[in-house]
Amino acid sequence: MLEEISSSHPLVHRYFSDLQGGEEYLQRIVGLDRYWEQIHQVPADDSILPGSALPEGAAVGGDCDIFYAGGTLGLLHAAVMAERYGYRVLLIDRHVSGKSTRDWNISRQELEKLEETGIFTAEEIDDVIVRRYRTGWVEFFVENSNRKRLYIDNVLDCAVDADRLLGIAKRKILSEKESVILDRTTFRRCYKFQDHVVVEVENHEGKTLFFKTRVLVDVMGILSPIAMQLNKGRPQTHVCPTVGTIASGFTDVDYETGEILASTEAADTSAGSGRQLIWEGFPAEGDDYITYLFFYDALDSDNDKTLLGLFETYFRKLPAYKKPGKHFRIHRPVFGIIPAYSHSGFTRTREIADDNILLFGDAASLGSPLTFCGFGSMVRNLPRLTSGLDSALGAGCLSRTDLEKISAFEPNVASMANLMKYMCFDARTDSPGFVNELMNEVMIVLDGLPGRYRETMFRDEMRLDDFVAVLLKVAWRYPRVLKATYDKLGIGGSLSFIRNLAGWALSSTK
Repeated sequence: MLEEISSSHPLVHRYFSDLQGGEEYLQRIVGLDRYWEQIHQVPADDSILPGSALPEGAAVGGDCDIFYAGGTLGLLHAAVMAERYGYRVLLIDRHVSGKSTRDWNISRQELEKLEETGIFTAEEIDDVIVRRYRTGWVEFFVENSNRKRLYIDNVLDCAVDADRLLGIAKRKILSEKESVILDRTTFRRCYKFQDHVVVEVENHEGKTLFFKTRVLVDVMGILSPIAMQLNKGRPQTHVCPTVGTIASGFTDVDYETGEILASTEAADTSAGSGRQLIWEGFPAEGDDYITYLFFYDALDSDNDKTLLGLFETYFRKLPAYKKPGKHFRIHRPVFGIIPAYSHSGFTRTREIADDNILLFGDAASLGSPLTFCGFGSMVRNLPRLTSGLDSALGAGCLSRTDLEKISAFEPNVASMANLMKYMCFDARTDSPGFVNELMNEVMIVLDGLPGRYRETMFRDEMRLDDFVAVLLKVAWRYPRVLKATYDKLGIGGSLSFIRNLAGWALSSTK
């Protein structure tokens, strides 16, 4: 596969050829890029089937309480359900469980949610933090002296070794004698019965296996076929393709500071109607440094959203952001498609459950693409997502109506996620510098307000009155945002935004 892209993606070919496991990484990237084909096809309704469709003579075994399809974020939830609540857990991963395609950043304060579950100790949490930053900043490119670099403390200031954290969770699951993890095993479909589900999988030898479970938890990420079926082929409304590397040998990095959001140029119109490319840079363990390149986009735009294409852009533009030195070395790529869903109502409108089936993480698409995405959403909500499922199992309340209450949906996050739409550049309505100019004004406004405004905005903890205050101040400083609201949201989208705010006002998180 590497040789096949030598002409079309020469920089990806060059860097991945020198990378240990480069061919396998490329295969996983191409596999993720199949998402773009799937969302333009008529969805196949063959992931959730009635029990009557179970093949005659199917040998159903491996009776468990909870079956997890997906071994990344699913490991965190499964560890709590197995160790604290004593449920029989069976978890599968199509690759190797506990191996992430990204590393994670979060604050120590938020990691305390893992301790609240009762199975992760403070010592274990501190051990997976490989670096802490003194501060972080956000800065958007504008061609005048008005550019504001906004410094933010206590936000994304801890670099977490994702595989180390997942490894701890994996060991906790396997320490429970009735819990099982199966690697290189792929979900195929499931069959619904009155009080249970039978899950059909295929192992690395191509053998079909069947397992009976009280609840199927879908943690298969953005490629989840269950999410595709439940949401009629439209499981997301917006996406954030993201690529990067963990590397060493840069000549111009500050290992005490996290670069939370940084743009270095106006919108790029070389691959469609336009993408506002944004960087992130975070020190990691030792002299490793993580750089990400990404952009926000509507699902239906004409932009090239492939990870393979974005990686080519990443390698071409990287020296303008961080300069590789003589000893520059890539240790591994990091990549993913961060999902987003715009809720058009007072509360959650995306489907996340069926009878005896529940979606978490990117499969549920309830996190904010602007801040913490799937990992942050799972950590922040883990205590209630686990206690909620324990209560449902204990009471035998496993219908769709019951399970959809066990959700990471947060009204404040749903409302603030609307800001992502302003960062989706569109050449038909926006000047090349629009996104940068607007976000620069937001940074100026935040800089003039008490520190809690910036910290809570970037931790998804903002109060409604603070959020409205920021919106009004930005509109006063930058009136063009009023026209942009109509251009980007339209009448229907604007009304949905108002309903989101109303839902926030009526919720307990205001």
